[in-house]
Amino acid sequence: MPSRDRDLPQLDFVFEEPRPTRRIWPVRELVTQVRELVEREYVDVWVEGEISNLRPAPSGHIYFTLKDADAQLPIVLFRRQAVLLRFRPEDGLHVLVRGRISIYEQRGQLQLVAETMEPVGAGSLQLAFEQLKERLKGEGLFDASRKRSLPPYPRMVGIITSPTGAVIRDFLNVISRRHSALNVLLYPVSVQGDAAPAEIVRALEDLNAAGQVDLIVIARGGGSLEDLAAFNSEQVARAIATSALPVVSAIGHETDFTIADFVADLRAPTPSAAAELVTAAQHRIAEHVATQSHRLDRAMRLRLLQAQQCLSTLRVDRAESRVTTFLHRSAQRLDDLTLRLESTIGASLRSRRTQVDKLAAGCIRHDPRQAIAQARMRLVDLRTRLDRSFDRTLKRTAFRLGSLDARLRALSPLSVLDRGYALVFAADGAIVRSTSQLGSGDLVTTRLAEGSFASRVEDSRVQDSGHESAPSEKTKTIKRKSKT
Repeated sequence: MPSRDRDLPQLDFVFEEPRPTRRIWPVRELVTQVRELVEREYVDVWVEGEISNLRPAPSGHIYFTLKDADAQLPIVLFRRQAVLLRFRPEDGLHVLVRGRISIYEQRGQLQLVAETMEPVGAGSLQLAFEQLKERLKGEGLFDASRKRSLPPYPRMVGIITSPTGAVIRDFLNVISRRHSALNVLLYPVSVQGDAAPAEIVRALEDLNAAGQVDLIVIARGGGSLEDLAAFNSEQVARAIATSALPVVSAIGHETDFTIADFVADLRAPTPSAAAELVTAAQHRIAEHVATQSHRLDRAMRLRLLQAQQCLSTLRVDRAESRVTTFLHRSAQRLDDLTLRLESTIGASLRSRRTQVDKLAAGCIRHDPRQAIAQARMRLVDLRTRLDRSFDRTLKRTAFRLGSLDARLRALSPLSVLDRGYALVFAADGAIVRSTSQLGSGDLVTTRLAEGSFASRVEDSRVQDSGHESAPSEKTKTIKRKSKT
């Protein structure tokens, strides 16, 4: 029997491999997925390079390109991080940037979102110091022509410093030693930390507005560049420049320099040196007085010695005569000066007495007690007039009310009832004016001058208006009710 397989036609089958399906990406979806992959992989990276194409935006964000010899990378520094920078980014500055890699989807551009940035080489504080120094110098804030000299004899000095440091103690010690009569007004502030610049600016504004001090001293002890950062801030420098009072800067040690030193009217190496500069004129006067006193003492001793020598060479009678003549002339001159002094003092006293009398008369004229007494008398008068007017008004009102009451009583129907009349009301409350309004069985209410009573009508007849008759026998009272 032939095989069934042999009867079938021989077929050759060729199996093709399945074609891969093609995925079409929307641009945004592809860029978004790549961005997510990149952000997961490069979360925290440090990149070093040179700033170029710096573009600060009005919103406060900073855009620039970080490049080296072979490549470049766009950088964005948002405003919240930009305000924390201690220096000012510039083109050509070599920096180290820390941030995360991302892709700006609208442009499909790889960029670094910066978190922090610091210059390579010089520290950020030193760089910020140099940048601010050059900018303010270009504006003319350091010019010697705008600096003012200190008042030679200040009555009160305002000092802006910490109330607990050694600076204020050293300053007061020097002041008390060199010029004990000088008053010192302390304005306590923080001299270190983020809040220090705002406190120093507020202290400068308050002391200028108070008008109590003649000059201002800003003082602080020595420290590192970070410790002195408050005195290198732009707002403190501009507050010193706009101060109406002369400002002395006494910050740090002699080798420390701050922006405040360059802007201030005078720089003192130390707070103690500032106290010496403030009291320099008074101290020079004291030294001059001491020198002149010493010279006067020496001259008096020399004159006495010369007089003793001259007296020893003269005869006693001649010396006595000369001494007597000198004493007489001196006594006469003393009398003359005494008379002139008494005359001057008398004239001055009379003038002052006249001024005092004028001032006393002015005080009496403007004495508030007299004004109060006059006001009190006027108040009593007005109160009396008011009471009289009130009484008259009450009487007129009472008289008018009495008249109106009398007229009202005359027109009142109740007064008619007092003369023996009555009012009859139907069941619906209407006044009964005619018997035609009533029918048999109607309930009526009769109102008298005192009280009222109800009754039912048995029969109603029209009576002659000219003759009064007794009530009908068919009228039956069914209820009496007294109403007051």
